[in-house]
Amino acid sequence: MTKEDGTCFISAPKMETLLATLLVRPNEVVSADQLISEIWGAAAPRSANAGIHVMVSNLRKFLARPDRTDSPIVTRAPGYLLDLGDDTLDAHDFLDLAARGHEHVRLKKYAEAVACFDRALGLWRGQLLGRPPASPMIVWYDTWLAEQRLGCLEANLEAELELGRHRRLVPRLYSLITEHPLHEPFYRHLMVALYRAERVADALDVYRTARTRLRDELGLEPCRSLQDTQRAILVGDRRMGLVRLAG
Repeated sequence: MTKEDGTCFISAPKMETLLATLLVRPNEVVSADQLISEIWGAAAPRSANAGIHVMVSNLRKFLARPDRTDSPIVTRAPGYLLDLGDDTLDAHDFLDLAARGHEHVRLKKYAEAVACFDRALGLWRGQLLGRPPASPMIVWYDTWLAEQRLGCLEANLEAELELGRHRRLVPRLYSLITEHPLHEPFYRHLMVALYRAERVADALDVYRTARTRLRDELGLEPCRSLQDTQRAILVGDRRMGLVRLAG
């Protein structure tokens, strides 16, 4: 364990995995067997139970705070529970803000939606452990949370387009398709933004880029929504400049 600028870090990977597993299921009992499976998998040593006990003891010391006499890690058969108390997790705050944003979209309150989505996305710090995790539960949670982030990004982009902010979205969307080269909704949003910015040729070039990548990487044609967007641009569908495309 080290401290830098007043922030505490866990340097032991197994202990880090233990804490992350408890954080993924806060206020729930995680059995000792589950923790052993997450930390060691099929290679668990005979001393695994004793090892869990030692790591929990060290975690309790690590999480100790002057204003709290009891430990947030509670022993409860058949394992342990992380009691958050009045504390919150960024992941939960992210999900709450994203849900509020989606509700604002449903009510067509796009400025309020963007504000919620921006705050939610501002909490993102990448993978749970800051590196590819080995624990099955953390892999699942990382994947699920990443999908929630993509959904939040897509809804945020759509709300921004509804507010007529297409020109300022263009650089961000180019960056997103570089980060997610096979994620078709980002290509669609970029095509719409470019079209509304009177850059029709660039919008059609984005479609060609998406089609080439999808065919080369997956052997697939673009999804129907992306194809519909291309056709709408080619025929100059007036709705392209007025409303969000469905899909």
